[in-house]
Amino acid sequence: MHKTPSGSSLGPDGLDLSRIFFKPILEAPLPSPAKRQTKISVIGVGNVGMAVAQTILTQDLTDELALVDCQSDKLRGEMLDLQHAAAFLPRTKITASVDYSSTAGSDLCIVTAGARQIPGESRLNLLQRNVSLFRNIIPSIAEYSPDCVLMIVSNPVDVLTYIAWKLSGFPSNRVIGSGTNLDSSRFRFLIADHLDVNAQDVQAYIVGEHGDSSVALWSSISVGGVPILSFLDKQEIPYEKETLENIHKAVVESAYEVISLKGYTSWAIGYSAANLARSLLRDQRKIHPVSVLAKGFYGIDGGDVFLSLPALLGRGGVLGVTNVHLTEEEADRLRESAKTLIEVQSQLGI
Repeated sequence: MHKTPSGSSLGPDGLDLSRIFFKPILEAPLPSPAKRQTKISVIGVGNVGMAVAQTILTQDLTDELALVDCQSDKLRGEMLDLQHAAAFLPRTKITASVDYSSTAGSDLCIVTAGARQIPGESRLNLLQRNVSLFRNIIPSIAEYSPDCVLMIVSNPVDVLTYIAWKLSGFPSNRVIGSGTNLDSSRFRFLIADHLDVNAQDVQAYIVGEHGDSSVALWSSISVGGVPILSFLDKQEIPYEKETLENIHKAVVESAYEVISLKGYTSWAIGYSAANLARSLLRDQRKIHPVSVLAKGFYGIDGGDVFLSLPALLGRGGVLGVTNVHLTEEEADRLRESAKTLIEVQSQLGI
């Protein structure tokens, strides 16, 4: 048995076996499907990249998944491993290549590739190495998928999202970083655990840098639609600010804890990226705290900077930024977070 150029299976005598297995109702060509085919490309097949890919597949978010990495053997191995699960997954075409032409026509490109920190290496030097890596990755993505939404997951995500925006030439609404979407999930989990409720009923955001200078928006937290801090005030129930700070501290340190225990983080960021992909490609118009061009919001000035703000996401990328009320202390911390990132960017020479 062999295949025709179109992919049809033929018997030895040239018989199209698909005609035996499936009786056509009409001899005329079938109309093109009304639903547009969706394609996602994942750049980097390390622990994070494969967690992203696996979650996207199990959640049936795309018709085609393209994997790209510079390590050809590992890349092919990961592709085959996923393909062998075809009987257990929604039907998805899975491809893999070291060549970026395989990403052509993607609706969403997710970049997880990044250099690993060498013991004793400064954060700035690591960042410089990742910038060099992005100089190869981002222009290639832009060449083959000029209309895609670009999602950066690689760390430090905020600065690399800024770099990706500069290198791609894309409008800022089509370049986002995974940012504090995962931090906010951790935040909601810890609050829910503290109050013994379901995390899905907790509305809470971490904004700013995905890192040590992130900002917890305590003033806007609600549970079941009830604003927590104002409720406690009205009921004259005292609460300790130290307790709140400890929960935020646990959010910041949680990634370090996972890394110290298992060597890396993967599953939670995989679910986070898939969560963003769903909102983008299915035009869900959901609000996520993701890294966006923040200049001009909440008094942030001094230069272009990407950091996380609650943003409305849809098929076109970032549709808007939510005007969340911040206390003066929260706004000050957010501006300080922006300054921290702008200082780092100024050392990159871009």
